[in-house]
Amino acid sequence: MYQASAFWDEHDFTEFDDVQEVRDIKFNLVKKKYVGLDMNIYSKIRKKARKLHITEDVLINEWLREKAEA
Repeated sequence: MYQASAFWDEHDFTEFDDVQEVRDIKFNLVKKKYVGLDMNIYSKIRKKARKLHITEDVLINEWLREKAEA
């Protein structure tokens, strides 16, 4: 889902003349909880995520999962 989101941030449907209709899309929606971050911390996370070629959400969730399961 994150990769699709990142793709559509950079592209739009006008680039794909042959696409007429989308059918049978299935989503596995998961509830999310959003928390506020200090902008200085967020900037560091964003830089780290870009170096790893992943989204900030993915990086933060990986780190929190590691801590929560430790």
